[in-house]
Amino acid sequence: MATLKKLQFDNTYTRLPDAFYRRVKPTALPAPYLVSFNPAAAGLIGLDEREVSKPDFVECFTGNKILPGSEPVSAIYAGHQFGTFVPQLGDGRAILLGEAVNEKGERFDIQLKGAGLTPFSRMGDGRAVLRSTIREYLCSEAMHWLGIPTTRSLCITGSDAPVYRETVETAAVLTRLAPTHVRFGSFELFYYRGQYEQVRELADYVIGEFFAPLIETENKYLEFLREVVRRTARLIAHWQAVGFAHGVMNTDNMSVLGLTIDYGPFGFLDEFDAGFICNHSDYAGRYAFDQQPNVGLWNLYKLAQTFLPLIEPEEAELVLGDYQAVFSERFFELMREKLGLQTEQAEDEKLISDLFEILQASRVDYTNFFRRLGDFKTVEGEKNDLLQGMFIDPKSFDRWAETYRIRLSKEPSADAERRVSMRLVNPKFVLRNHIAQMVIEQAQAGDYKELNTLLEVLQKPFDEQPSMERFAEPPPVGSERIAVSCSS
Repeated sequence: MATLKKLQFDNTYTRLPDAFYRRVKPTALPAPYLVSFNPAAAGLIGLDEREVSKPDFVECFTGNKILPGSEPVSAIYAGHQFGTFVPQLGDGRAILLGEAVNEKGERFDIQLKGAGLTPFSRMGDGRAVLRSTIREYLCSEAMHWLGIPTTRSLCITGSDAPVYRETVETAAVLTRLAPTHVRFGSFELFYYRGQYEQVRELADYVIGEFFAPLIETENKYLEFLREVVRRTARLIAHWQAVGFAHGVMNTDNMSVLGLTIDYGPFGFLDEFDAGFICNHSDYAGRYAFDQQPNVGLWNLYKLAQTFLPLIEPEEAELVLGDYQAVFSERFFELMREKLGLQTEQAEDEKLISDLFEILQASRVDYTNFFRRLGDFKTVEGEKNDLLQGMFIDPKSFDRWAETYRIRLSKEPSADAERRVSMRLVNPKFVLRNHIAQMVIEQAQAGDYKELNTLLEVLQKPFDEQPSMERFAEPPPVGSERIAVSCSS
């Protein structure tokens, strides 16, 4: 395992022309300190976790010292924000230190979020606050351990330096990792400027680094688009199945690798509500939970448009036509797993849609329902009282349960075996907003114990963890929904 001084960097992105980024130095924070460290992410870049105890660790991952071999830059991109094109955005508070290469030859961007002003900060201060940093840190790790493609989080460093948002908060820096942070908006910037050669150059870079087998295909740009379409469809299918709302699916927040990136006003479903809006700033509900599949396709159309100098419009349209089929196939596959179904039957889609209907009508807790469904008893005459008790209208569940029982009888499905398989796909622990808020408030008071405990819990979301029941509880009855906005 490498020490800080011996991390191996190979910065391919900075070998692109300066048009794709600006060189920048992080702005030092006074008296930084460690808030949380994630050993699982340290392993991705081959960093010895004992390095966390050295003074240089906090200095380097706050941006006060530059890691040997890194070449700090901020990327430039554009994007459609809430449907409106913004011609230039860029990393307003994110600084890419470089690409660390581990012993397997895998490379990861090391990016500091909140490390100070960049040329793209516009009216911002280039800083992040502890509140939003904790949310992204925990959620990106939660998503990874749920099996959902995502950026990763190495650590949080903090400082008592004030940051001004709706109120005065304290500063924090998140170190996040990903194979690349190139996004749909990276291509949009150059397309809308009419700089088509830069579109080609960026496409060649991404294909060469992350989709090398496509180089030998007849039309590598078309196949690249096809791969992004499929990855995005599968990603959003997984969001829908687990009950995750991103909250701000602008094209500048969409990864070309099909990763979940840029966690802001996200939320996991508590009570099931298809129209759940997790972003307090999303007044029209553009990014509501049930709109995410459609928005994903809309965003892909915007990406495909940037490829028109490289591919024929008719070809792009055909590739975009794959989206719905790939999304549906993956979504229903995941839902059958959640229901403990081993085979595909014609009636499954209706069984699932009927379930969503009764979950919606009774506002049933989404995560807890599927976890309890693993205990469903198929023997006629045996009651499923705990499940039935989750519904305002118990008879609606009884009717659905009878259909479910008949469906289960069509395949070899023993209750005990099915219970085991269902617990491997239906998490007990997700990052609920009220739980995140609890650990944020404790951290703001200088107590990081629950934050670090919750990080460990979220790394085993399918385990029972009896002593950690407090992290699986739904919000208290009658409590107000926590408002989360794009502010960070």
